Amino acid sequence: MSIEKNQKIILQSDENCPVRRSLFILSGKWRLLILFQINERAIRYGELKRTIPGISEKMLIQELNFLVEHKFISKKSFPEIPPRVEYSLTKLGLKTFPIIDKLAAFGLENLK
Repeated sequence: MSIEKNQKIILQSDENCPVRRSLFILSGKWRLLILFQINERAIRYGELKRTIPGISEKMLIQELNFLVEHKFISKKSFPEIPPRVEYSLTKLGLKTFPIIDKLAAFGLENLK
């Protein structure tokens, strides 16, 4: 475990704990998968749903709204019929890629 020398050691995992705050945003079964699938492109809802087997429409909408609210993704609506919506990562969302890369590497190393 590495903690920079100028950082104080967290004695409790209370509401001020950076790991706890990060887990609040990134935890759950779907959020990191959604961020991973959006990647560096703009993606429509239907395409995103197809790339994540097993996620319900209700859950995908709920998680997308959460990620938009917390500024990890942006939502762009086009005034067309039928309506078209695209999602893309914000600068904050792009900062999750080192985390996702580490998780992917861990998964590859430990798949049996």
